[in-house]
Amino acid sequence: MPRVLLIEDDPSIREGVGLGLRRRGHDVQAAETGEDGLALMASFHPELVLLDLMLPGINGVQVCHRIRQTSEVPIIMLTARGDDFDIVIGLEAGADDYIVKPARTEVIEARIKAVLRRLSDPVGSRPGIETHAELAIDRAGLTVARNGERIALAPSEIKLLLHLSASPEQVFSRQQLLEYVWDHSYHADARLVDACVRRLRHKIEDPARSPRYIQTVRGFGYRFGPL
Repeated sequence: MPRVLLIEDDPSIREGVGLGLRRRGHDVQAAETGEDGLALMASFHPELVLLDLMLPGINGVQVCHRIRQTSEVPIIMLTARGDDFDIVIGLEAGADDYIVKPARTEVIEARIKAVLRRLSDPVGSRPGIETHAELAIDRAGLTVARNGERIALAPSEIKLLLHLSASPEQVFSRQQLLEYVWDHSYHADARLVDACVRRLRHKIEDPARSPRYIQTVRGFGYRFGPL
């Protein structure tokens, strides 16, 4: 089972979630503050991070930014309320998914499995490298480069790009992308898709021009170019 780093300042949640995941076979290390969590990142090398949004000192958004500077480890944000602003800033910071607290351990476990499946289930994995204008996509190696320079992508970003680029010019609705990329078969939050698209565009697009690769089809969803 994957190693999980839990960064949560509420002791009851920290102990409850940690105990529940350990009973399911996870190796869990827990931290009360963002500073302690970042220190554990270096020594524990987690395969997934459960990160509370509201932390004392360095908050969850700042921790997420710091992690993303050096790691592509999957991050699931924990938020105490379904507040639009909280969710959006967490996703924009680089989180792959979010869970509104309180949540049952089985729900958290299901989200962990869904996020980790994105790493083990690449889209159309096959040898060779595809080129799309300045982009080079290695499906087997799960790497992307622009003008020869490798781009660091989070799990949700790489899976979204692989899925869209596997069918150029095909339009996918947000719900279709939620079901495939995030494994959310129920009516989930389309902001997961929109935030991931914005992060992906920031990394692969030329900021001086309109989006070339990930194109918005107003009223429908997104498609892969390039123009």
